[in-house]
Amino acid sequence: MAVVVAALLPVFLLIVLGFILKRTLIRPETQWHGLERLTYYVLLPVFLIQTLVKADLSTVPVGGVGGAMLLSVLAVSLVCLALRSLLARAAVDGPAFTSIFQGATRWQTYVALAVSGSLFGNLGLALASVAMIAIVPLANVLCVTVLAQYASPEKRSAGSIAVTVVSNPLIWACVIGLMLNVSHIPLPRLWHEVADALGRSSLAIGLLVTGAGLQLEGLFRPSLAASVAVLLKLLLMPAIAVALALQFGVTGSNLAVVTICSAVPTASSAYVLARQMGGDAPLLAQIITLQTILAALTMPIAIALAAMC
Repeated sequence: MAVVVAALLPVFLLIVLGFILKRTLIRPETQWHGLERLTYYVLLPVFLIQTLVKADLSTVPVGGVGGAMLLSVLAVSLVCLALRSLLARAAVDGPAFTSIFQGATRWQTYVALAVSGSLFGNLGLALASVAMIAIVPLANVLCVTVLAQYASPEKRSAGSIAVTVVSNPLIWACVIGLMLNVSHIPLPRLWHEVADALGRSSLAIGLLVTGAGLQLEGLFRPSLAASVAVLLKLLLMPAIAVALALQFGVTGSNLAVVTICSAVPTASSAYVLARQMGGDAPLLAQIITLQTILAALTMPIAIALAAMC
């Protein structure tokens, strides 16, 4: 437990620093939007490509880790959809439901990679990247589809949804990195030097941006919708993912990384998607804040319990 807390502490300190900087030194919203776009479209994609290029996937249980993550996202998505009618009776409207769905099914990439790398080095990064290959495309397809169905005043066409999913830079980064790894195409030294430099900055800046986006309003009196999203993401998702991983024979550090990736809070980029597609963005900001703060407590417990399996 002490080792896990020590690995998590720098991650959450960077998030806290981002929260403080947003309210003191760097207040203009436009500057943080610029950093968010830089991280999302350049730094993180390059980091993912480089991590997959350097990863020895022959030592990684791709099927077990990827399968556990993919099926856990599907399972929680089905639970959310099954709860739709009950939530509607509790006055949770369509846009609010989409925020619950995003809060329950998406994951905070920066936290997952930072903690996995801190605990297990390059192996942890490779395992987290495998989890990302399984999660990112599926989660984006599901969330965009749910937003188009329940939030948008006008239903989006299948082609429009497909364009939104295909244009996701993280999906392309995973595809390119995996292709380069499998094909063993040699890359010049210059690429590695530039990619390593960009990659080192991506997680730190991403965590700062995550902290800057936290909202404390309503933190101590969370709504029913926010509470449901927290329970589904921080409790149900890890339980399902770990159970599936054990069924697939995943153990040790591999199981720990599955736990990390399933127990992280939801992605801060979900807020941007909610704003773009008519979701309940203020509710999602509350969900992200609650999950990020509570994950500092739930993640060490989840990882420690998985280590006992």
